[in-house]
Amino acid sequence: MSQSAFMRFEFTNALARRAVTFALASIGVGVFWVLALPLPFLFGPMLMCLCAALVGVPLKGFGQVSVGARTILGVAVGASITPQLFTELPRLAASLAIIPVYIALIGCLGVPFFRKIWGFDTPTAYYAAMPGGLQDMVIFGTEAGGNPRALSLIHATRVLLVVTLAPFILTHFFGAALTNPIGAPIRDVPLHELGLMVAAALVGWKGGEKIGLFGASILGPMIVTAALSLAGLIHIRPPAEAILAAQFFIGCGIGVHFTGITCSELSRIVTAAVAYVFLLAALAALVALVVTTLELGRSTEAFLAFSPGGQAEMTVLAIVTGADLGYVVTHHLTRIVLVIVGAPLAASLIGRKNGGTTPPD
Repeated sequence: MSQSAFMRFEFTNALARRAVTFALASIGVGVFWVLALPLPFLFGPMLMCLCAALVGVPLKGFGQVSVGARTILGVAVGASITPQLFTELPRLAASLAIIPVYIALIGCLGVPFFRKIWGFDTPTAYYAAMPGGLQDMVIFGTEAGGNPRALSLIHATRVLLVVTLAPFILTHFFGAALTNPIGAPIRDVPLHELGLMVAAALVGWKGGEKIGLFGASILGPMIVTAALSLAGLIHIRPPAEAILAAQFFIGCGIGVHFTGITCSELSRIVTAAVAYVFLLAALAALVALVVTTLELGRSTEAFLAFSPGGQAEMTVLAIVTGADLGYVVTHHLTRIVLVIVGAPLAASLIGRKNGGTTPPD
């Protein structure tokens, strides 16, 4: 087969797998909608793609389309950054100071958990334990000699479980409803503000990538939109339809990560990840309780701010519960920045202390 024919085959194959993924995700939305289940545009695609992946259906993510969908959440967060937010900075500073201690506790528990109990090599154990962004931890861990497949599955499982359990905890233990309006219908959004949001999303995303900003698809649009919001040019979140689209692609992405999983990976790596999530959840609950007791944040915001889920997923939950977006996202950004900045140095120190690694998995 010639190179051009092979490329055409690969393109057609990828297109077919994405069509299957989109169709299954849409069915998931429909099922959740008909059954009146919560967050149908997030959980419907996530559950349907997860089930399909586990039974071996060939799925494929949506690439740059999914990345672009995250810009919508960045714009939503940026639009919530108003002058009034700065009056909350003293309270934010006090609870943000807890995050380095929180990360240190996670490392002290997580690294021995994966290394001593489950037998992972040191780089894999460290980057599996750290609650950073999925892509960041896989990239850093692979460069440090870790197992990329194990890291990908562990972090995908972490995000999946946190996103699945968080709504139940929010509704049953915090009395939070998942019915807060996510945004005005697109017909009610002023056309000039809609245009500014689109521009902020594109400029922030691509500009952020150009300067090497981590999490550029969310942080770039957030920064640009925040500037527009503080300047009094934007007064509203992105339309509801756009936020639903973001939920759809995020849900697909979580489920698709499990494509091609083997029985041995399911029995060992995913089992280890599930056990670790419950360990993390207990620690996060303890820290959130401390924050609430010290009156450094309300219970719902504290829970969301310290939950070890993905930034995008926690942003969605903050929107639908009506939580303070600025509070929640600021804490997640601080956690991710500290993990990314400290991960290479800490992993190197751990590796030298332990005198190398165990055989890779």
